[in-house]
Amino acid sequence: MTRVVVVTGATSGIGRAAAREFAGRGDRLVLAARSPESLAEVRGECHHAGADQVHTVPTDVTDPAALDALVDTAVRECGRIDVWVHTAAVMAYGRFEEVPADVFDRVVRTDLLGAAGVLRVALRRFRAAGGGTLILTGSVLGHVTAPYMSGYVTSKWGLQGLVRTVQQEARDLPGVRVCLVTPGSVDTPVYQRAANYLGRAGRPPLPVTTPQRVARAIAHCADRPRREVSVGRVNLLMRGGFTVLPGVYDALVGPLMRRGGLTGRAVAPHEGVVFAPDPAGAAVRGGWLPELPALLRRAGKPTGATAVATAAAVATATVLAAARRRR
Repeated sequence: MTRVVVVTGATSGIGRAAAREFAGRGDRLVLAARSPESLAEVRGECHHAGADQVHTVPTDVTDPAALDALVDTAVRECGRIDVWVHTAAVMAYGRFEEVPADVFDRVVRTDLLGAAGVLRVALRRFRAAGGGTLILTGSVLGHVTAPYMSGYVTSKWGLQGLVRTVQQEARDLPGVRVCLVTPGSVDTPVYQRAANYLGRAGRPPLPVTTPQRVARAIAHCADRPRREVSVGRVNLLMRGGFTVLPGVYDALVGPLMRRGGLTGRAVAPHEGVVFAPDPAGAAVRGGWLPELPALLRRAGKPTGATAVATAAAVATATVLAAARRRR
């Protein structure tokens, strides 16, 4: 049966890839994001991919009234909501005390409180309808930490706790499923579009996956809902090192973040798209993957998440080996 799928954050990165993925399956779509111009582009892409019915609703997820209007439009135009995919997020780089308070607050408001608003209206609709699947996009940074991204990390840790709590509360709601997809580094424009008060532009640490891969995981979750789906080869290793040897992790993550998570390009302080969208920068990919061969060749040394994961794996193996010797 053709589903009705709402996608918030549909104009860039994972959200745009997810919209195309569901369009290719022939689902009916209701797409939401801040930019009407970018939404019009994505609507055309989804029609081309195979979707017959695509509605667009300019929406700021930090505005509760806008979310209510989005639900009303989806139900009026399509009769119901079967799946809701939430991907909207912004980012800011900088030491915590150097990021302006209003920028930090806006990142948390968008990434955490915006997700909470989506959860709230979606659950109310699903409860009234007797079922539905909500899929939120988290991050491996909801399980570990990294410097210079305090607002984003705070939001993703908060989202992890919120989703787990709601999953517990929804156990008595037959047919209602709440899922979390947690990718590692993804080739999206979020790094270029982030606010920056660090002086160096950011980039996704290696290894980097594609938005299309995350979108396929989201679509699979819509078919067969799961509590949490991790997308990324080193996510579990990072989490293991963060938990088993936190001192070692903390000593390594700063230098490795500066080496693998930042570029050498100097940037002046700016707000990025934290407060307003930039249609010119909206795209599925950020263009990072073509750079990977050059990055991998540099001195033959691991960078970014790869190095952290390697250190985490070594640390974990050391602890396990010591534990076996004590038996």
